[in-house]
Amino acid sequence: SKGVPTPIIPIITGTPSSAMALAQHLRRRGLFAPAIRPPTVPQRAARVRLTLRADLEDHDVSALIDALRSHL
Repeated sequence: SKGVPTPIIPIITGTPSSAMALAQHLRRRGLFAPAIRPPTVPQRAARVRLTLRADLEDHDVSALIDALRSHL
């Protein structure tokens, strides 16, 4: 079954260090997306949590996409 729609989008990175690296990269670009690590989530399921809001503008979403692409 499908879950309830939510504005929270997890980006599973796997390791705590990869989640921290992505969160720090986004922060340097002015974006806040916290790293969620064990024991809050299972081992190998560390993630960065994005939360979309209705007040975000197109340029905000574009900045996020560019930041994510540049981290790959």
